[in-house]
Amino acid sequence: MKRRHFIGAYATALATGALAAPALAQSQPEVKWRLTSSFPRSLDTIYGTAQTFARYVSEATDGRFQIQTFPAGELVPGLQALDAVSTGSVECAQTATYFYTGKDPALAFGTGVPFGFNSRQQHSWWFFGGGAEIINGVLAKYNVTSMPMGNSGCQMGGFFRKELTGVGDLKGLKFRIGGIGGQVLAKLGVVPQQIVPGDVYAALERGTIDAAEFVGPYDDEKLGLVKVAKYYYYPGWWEGGAMMHLVINDKQWDALPKHYQAIVRNAAEAANNWMLAKYDSVNPPALRRLVQQGVELRPFPASIMEAGHKAAFELYNEIAAVNPAFKQALDSMNAIRADQLVWWQIAEYAYDTFNIRNRGKS
Repeated sequence: MKRRHFIGAYATALATGALAAPALAQSQPEVKWRLTSSFPRSLDTIYGTAQTFARYVSEATDGRFQIQTFPAGELVPGLQALDAVSTGSVECAQTATYFYTGKDPALAFGTGVPFGFNSRQQHSWWFFGGGAEIINGVLAKYNVTSMPMGNSGCQMGGFFRKELTGVGDLKGLKFRIGGIGGQVLAKLGVVPQQIVPGDVYAALERGTIDAAEFVGPYDDEKLGLVKVAKYYYYPGWWEGGAMMHLVINDKQWDALPKHYQAIVRNAAEAANNWMLAKYDSVNPPALRRLVQQGVELRPFPASIMEAGHKAAFELYNEIAAVNPAFKQALDSMNAIRADQLVWWQIAEYAYDTFNIRNRGKS
């Protein structure tokens, strides 16, 4: 009886296993996506975030969900990444929504606007302040959904060939900057220039432009601008915490099993944290190296900061008057930021400024 019972149990186990294996395979389908980035391979932190995201997805699915990453230009030009996803040419992209303010200026808020949020505030706004709903509401018109996947933190103001003493020095200044930050500076007399990173050094060296902003010390050092521009200004008030995004074609997203969607969300969030942590690690030593190479650090004069702030909110109000989505994003940002800055002053600012004053005493 025992032998017959064992054989019967063994046969049942085999049958159950045979049924379970196909069920497991069906729940873990093989998926292959392509991701096009708006950023070159040389930006190993930003582009590296896309690679890190793809690795996380693969690891979480035992390699059954593979995302092949491509830097800007290999599949499509960097600034056409959203269009490629919208048409379904690729399944997803790593980009920044403020690249596409020509489609709708409200998309600027997805990445961040001049004198807007810092990185943590931007992140909070996205998840708890209506940011995701506002930005994805706009992107829905282009058959795309998005989620955060990286942040640069507060950026630098850029390299300038001449010292700035006040707002008057901005008149006629040819400055490599784009997007809504360029629109704000244009109100102060700046002549914004759209130049791809690879051409910035030559343009600054020849005097085609007078100044250029890029990201922060780690990435700026790679461009070699310190050799042709002496003054390095801060802060980059037009990018206080630039959020990057994973944008996904709606049909491709809807076709994913729910647990694969959860894996994508969590992998993007993990990659988001990786990017900010990496920049916080590599920017300080890069800044020291730039100073050793002869760069002169300068804060923007208070008059420029104040004029920039005034011009920014004048521009926002002008756009909000004719664009409902922009107005919704602006009203949301203003309301949330008013509360956050009070809390920031009490906690984060007080703590950080004390530690800065006592740097080197421990």
